[in-house]
Amino acid sequence: MKNFEVSTDSTCDLFVDEIQKLNIFVEPLEYNVSVGDNLEVELDNYTSQKQYFDFYKRLREGAIAKTSILSVQAHVDLFTKMANKGIKSAIHISQGYGLSPTVDNANSAIEIVKKDFPDINYVAIEANSTTIGEGFIVRACCNMRDKGLSLSETVNKLNEIKHLTQHFVLVNDLKFLARGGRISKTSANIGSMFQVKPILQFGRDGKLKIVRKEIGFKKALKSIVNEYANFSLNKEFPYIEIVHTDNLDGADELKELLKSTYGIDVNIRIMGPIIGAHVGPSAVAYAFVSNEVRPNE
Repeated sequence: MKNFEVSTDSTCDLFVDEIQKLNIFVEPLEYNVSVGDNLEVELDNYTSQKQYFDFYKRLREGAIAKTSILSVQAHVDLFTKMANKGIKSAIHISQGYGLSPTVDNANSAIEIVKKDFPDINYVAIEANSTTIGEGFIVRACCNMRDKGLSLSETVNKLNEIKHLTQHFVLVNDLKFLARGGRISKTSANIGSMFQVKPILQFGRDGKLKIVRKEIGFKKALKSIVNEYANFSLNKEFPYIEIVHTDNLDGADELKELLKSTYGIDVNIRIMGPIIGAHVGPSAVAYAFVSNEVRPNE
């Protein structure tokens, strides 16, 4: 018998078949896509690979995607649905607080739902990351759930390993970072002219930061591959994956570099629209759970 159930939101970037296999509850985020005067509201609940590729195709063609965090009401709806199913104990995982205060909305929602279901014990934690890093935390949570760990034991362990998730992100198109305010429009224009490729990493505070810039995609790719030598893969949670925003060639090249340099074989997956809207098309990244705490403040 499980001691708790697991819920999260769609920023974890798990595919529909993975969600079903893990037997978790996932609430999708909304995002807006505008082309000229036409505005469409969509849900991050893709069921096919084509939907991911179509999203990045629209961005390349000039569409602007804007995202927002999961509201208190959306969390209330999720937790009420779980409580109505008789779920008394649950761990909910939100994306990192350094990116979004989503976990605050989750905690507010838990208190609201408790008014009708006073005997529930739902705990919300933030993943200190997002996309596949957040997905790693969700998988680790399910792993501990299935091993019979208690809710409190699992929360304590998750709060340790979330600081061990390492991320190396290579952004290809600077205009998307400029839209998000991470760099100026002038820097983006100059950087694009000289093929500057920023390298992003999560700091210990959960914020995504530009740690350096390389000239050219191939040099930047080798730069993030070299980072792996500074860490050791966690044997308890040996998660390591490549994620891309419709740049399968770049992801394949990254996979081959990791394999030829370190002898590791890595799965490739595509990033969802919520985080993908901020890094833009053609980005590549990889993440893993290490034994070491993140080096950057």
